[in-house]
Amino acid sequence: MPLNEPNTEFLAELATIASVKPAEARYLEEPRGRFVGQGAAVVRPTSVDEVSAVVRLCNLHSVGIVPFGGGTGLVGGQTMPDGTKPIILSMERMNKIREVDASENVLIAEAGVILANIQSAAEGKERMFPLSLASEGSCQIGGNLATNAGGINVLRYGNARDLCLGVEAVLPDGSIYNGLKKLRKDNTGYDLRDLLVGSEGTLGIITAATLRIKQQPAEIETAFLAIPNPHVALTLLHRLSRHLGEVISAFELIHRQGFDFLTEAGMPFNEPFTARSDWMILLECGAGVGGNLKHNLEAILADAFEEGMILDAVLAQNDGQRQAFWQIRETIPEANRRIGVISSHDISVPVSRVPEFIEQAATVVAGINPNFRINCFGHLGDGNLHYNVYPPKGVKRSEFDSVREHVKTAVYDLVASYGGSFSAEHGIGRMKKADLANYGDPVKIAAMRSIKAALDPSGIMNPGAVI
Repeated sequence: MPLNEPNTEFLAELATIASVKPAEARYLEEPRGRFVGQGAAVVRPTSVDEVSAVVRLCNLHSVGIVPFGGGTGLVGGQTMPDGTKPIILSMERMNKIREVDASENVLIAEAGVILANIQSAAEGKERMFPLSLASEGSCQIGGNLATNAGGINVLRYGNARDLCLGVEAVLPDGSIYNGLKKLRKDNTGYDLRDLLVGSEGTLGIITAATLRIKQQPAEIETAFLAIPNPHVALTLLHRLSRHLGEVISAFELIHRQGFDFLTEAGMPFNEPFTARSDWMILLECGAGVGGNLKHNLEAILADAFEEGMILDAVLAQNDGQRQAFWQIRETIPEANRRIGVISSHDISVPVSRVPEFIEQAATVVAGINPNFRINCFGHLGDGNLHYNVYPPKGVKRSEFDSVREHVKTAVYDLVASYGGSFSAEHGIGRMKKADLANYGDPVKIAAMRSIKAALDPSGIMNPGAVI
């Protein structure tokens, strides 16, 4: 069904429901500059009832809706560059934490709450919300759930979906789904929570969520390790898991190119080592009282050092040093942006094959241009790598626009041969729709289309995204 552009009368009626303002630049841009969106107006509701009324009006008049959270998405899901102008539905004013229930270990937050504020609210009750991303100071929980965000703690705590017990949402006809339950078990038919989480706003608008919060570890140990290669990293991960159990929350693989980019981009940081190694691991573990975590971890690392698996190691001596370690990891994406990527790839492959993939992918990229630089880093514990290709130093990425698609296809073809995913945690958005068609399972895609048609027959929800 064709969509209609909002006219003056429609916008006037919309303004009787919720705050309406012009579509400023910050609502039309995405971080990598690949898309510039459009919108007839920005609507900023303050309640689920206002969201319901807005969606119902748009459905009645066949007006498209592009949901907008913190604007940090990297696949263009929050920007609509062409087609009939939509309205932009910003969740920024739905920013209340409705409840923190330490006895149930749950927190109920509206969609516009910034992730860092949820983390702080949990800490105020001596709990933690483990979802952690580089953009946590600006991204919103609604967007995190809509894209099923991952982050650094997936190894232990899972993706955003695993941290969500229930959602409140407005469906495309304007009806309100009241699913904010605190239950761990609710086997009463199709799970609309799991359907809406990860749907990128194409099936409805998540307006609030019941989130799992966790007990804070009594002891946290963080270490930066210099290692010879990714094969050793995988061996070390298995050894740590075998001896320490389920206490490893993060196991980040970092290539020295990330450090070199920080230097090149003029972003100061505290070097953890006297000499940069080609490969490094940022490790974090958390245990309860009496877990002897520090002693056990030091013993395992000492043995690995004697065997040559670790070239150098620095253990954080206080929380300030721990934060400095993580600041390095979380600043690398900004350095990448300043350098200017030719083609970025948020991919996953089976954990056991990560080292092999890294070696083969380097050969594939070198076959296209041996002077390209690769910054490979990511969450080794769950097989998710950010495998990004950059121009030679001093050369702008725009000079290689003609080969960007070639680079992307070569990497994704290799990922597919390993039984991996071309989108591990960023979603599909608008940027990866063609890739979904090329690499996705046709039966799954057909089912997705049927679900979309059933819930959103007018096609108003984030038109042009995902499918």
